[in-house]
Amino acid sequence: MYALFKDRTEAGRLLAERLRGLASSDALVLALPRGGVPVAFEVASAFGAELDVLPVRKIGVPGHKELAMGAIASGDALYVERDTMHAAHVSQAQFDAVLAQERIELERRETLYRGNRPPARIEGRTVLLVDDGIATGATMKAAAAAVRAHRPARVIAALPVAPAGIEGEFADIVDVFVCVAQPSLFFSVGQHYEDFGETTDDDVRDLLHRAWSGNERGTPP
Repeated sequence: MYALFKDRTEAGRLLAERLRGLASSDALVLALPRGGVPVAFEVASAFGAELDVLPVRKIGVPGHKELAMGAIASGDALYVERDTMHAAHVSQAQFDAVLAQERIELERRETLYRGNRPPARIEGRTVLLVDDGIATGATMKAAAAAVRAHRPARVIAALPVAPAGIEGEFADIVDVFVCVAQPSLFFSVGQHYEDFGETTDDDVRDLLHRAWSGNERGTPP
């Protein structure tokens, strides 16, 4: 199996090409950190659009944290996969314990990435929710719920890669689902990148600083 993208930067540029005609300079690009930020940076740069972050956290099954039984996003948005909880024999008490931990991390990231900067205005705007890919889609669903609470004009889920057929799960959640590639053989997002190294907190802060300062080359935050 060959990789579809060299790295998140290339994925973002290819995604921007797919978004032409849907995005404009008055759109808001919301990145799902951390991996979605390098992708979203390229999308926002392509259209001269505003970039911001929407922190999200997967709620993983105890002992199998990569298996999502839900997700949370800034603004107290919560998405729960009840079927996964049941199949994994996760009690409500266990779920609540993981949720409490993830809320702490979500708050930490919100403060670290944005500082005192207020969130971008969402109401009445076209909002592009960008990540580096989805497997179950839990975090994207939580993000969409968070954005809907602020009455956007429309919500676009924008992704380099996702499992084939998953867009049907978003029919009532987002207005448009855009994905560069949807391979039928899908085990993880990372398998479709040559370089899927970790995006660090410092990477996120640097890209946001570059976007917010209008300095293409960027300087350390």
